[in-house]
Amino acid sequence: MENINWGIVGLGEIANVFSKGFEETSNAKLLAVASKDTDKLNKFRDKFNIENKFLFNDYEDLIDCKEIDIVYIALPNFLHHSWALKSIRNKKHVLVEKPVTLTFEEIIDIEKNLNNKKIFFGEAFMYRYHPQIRIVLDIINNNDIGNLLNMKSKFGTNLLSKKKFWFFNKKKKIDPNSRLFNKKLGGGCILDLGCYPSSFSLLVSFSDSKKNKPQIKVLNAFREIGETNVDIDSYAKINFDEKFFSEIYASFKRDLGRETEIFGERGSIVINDSWFGSKSILKKNYKGEQIINIENIKKNIHSYQIENISESILNNFFQPKFPGISLNESIMNMKLIEEWQNAKE
Repeated sequence: MENINWGIVGLGEIANVFSKGFEETSNAKLLAVASKDTDKLNKFRDKFNIENKFLFNDYEDLIDCKEIDIVYIALPNFLHHSWALKSIRNKKHVLVEKPVTLTFEEIIDIEKNLNNKKIFFGEAFMYRYHPQIRIVLDIINNNDIGNLLNMKSKFGTNLLSKKKFWFFNKKKKIDPNSRLFNKKLGGGCILDLGCYPSSFSLLVSFSDSKKNKPQIKVLNAFREIGETNVDIDSYAKINFDEKFFSEIYASFKRDLGRETEIFGERGSIVINDSWFGSKSILKKNYKGEQIINIENIKKNIHSYQIENISESILNNFFQPKFPGISLNESIMNMKLIEEWQNAKE
């Protein structure tokens, strides 16, 4: 079977996790990596068996490499826009780590540069490709829980304190230069974590027969700003066409977990781990509670994403296959996120 050759720009933690996903794919190969840190390059070479000629200290050298089919941009958030554009202009297919850009204006700029070129472009929401998402959508489309009413979706972990003794927490020292807590680098819990529940809300709002773009309003939004001037705790209620509501939560302050619950007129769906994949889903309706087990789960959730995108490129499709996030959805998600970020503090 033909392989799609991947190159990774930026070798942070996410690149390490993502790269392990190639071990469970049959149509993709991790061919090249780029980092300004020679130490990281050498470690990647040894860990993932990469040839020396495909190790690059300069990002542009990787993008110029003729053997590379698609570039995965795993750089800090503030670099996504510029390196996506450079890849597109060099006629490379592109997968950008989430959030796709820092602003709505930047994603519109990417859309203009794509301009119907035969270039694959996607945002790396790996959860969209996990089998549990198909099961959730099937439950909704089969009307098992009735017409949709609302949902609650959370992503939060306490990065600001650690347990010391019993119930007493000790405040952690925050590095203002960390990508998570530096505003110029695209820090804040909304961009880093909130983009997940907001994008899932969009997917569920589209779930019944892939209807047209809904009218979206962000209501009752709240943000707590931390000592480095980024949001550390946040909430918003999203109104879709006055028919469906989603409550979304993101936090660097609270251990909110990764649960999503979707409510219909006759039941609900509970997903314990919305973002990294659950072994089962709980469905509740008039027939009672049913645990739906998910069989043959891959060890690495990124494998599903890599395989799906590689298949799309091999078949000359230039957007992720549903339920992967489309360019239009990425645009809508950035618009939603920007409204959330502009909420009262």
